[in-house]
Order: sequence, then C-alpha cells, then structure tokens
Amino acid sequence: MAKKAVATLKDKTAGKGNVKCIRMVRSKRSGAYIFQEDIIPVEKESEFFASK
Repeated sequence: MAKKAVATLKDKTAGKGNVKCIRMVRSKRSGAYIFQEDIIPVEKESEFFASK
C-alpha cells in the first residue's frame, strides 16, 4: 500500500506566513543535481533563491 505523507505545522494559523521553497543545486561531490527544500517565512523567500 502507498503511504500518505502529511506535513503539519504546529499551529494552523502560523502556517499562513510560511512557504515551502525548492531549489535545484549542483552537488560538489558528484556533479549531479539535488533538490534543496526549506520551509521559510514569506519575507525571506527572495533571499533563499538569491543565495547559492
């Protein structure tokens, strides 16, 4: 059977100001692409994508 993954935050109202950002980054060790995921506040979204 398939497993159902459920992501919950501590408070239902606290989750409104957060976003899940996914960025594709090249691995230094193997050279393959990996996905870097993070749940951050909306205000820090542009900083997440600007940094490398």
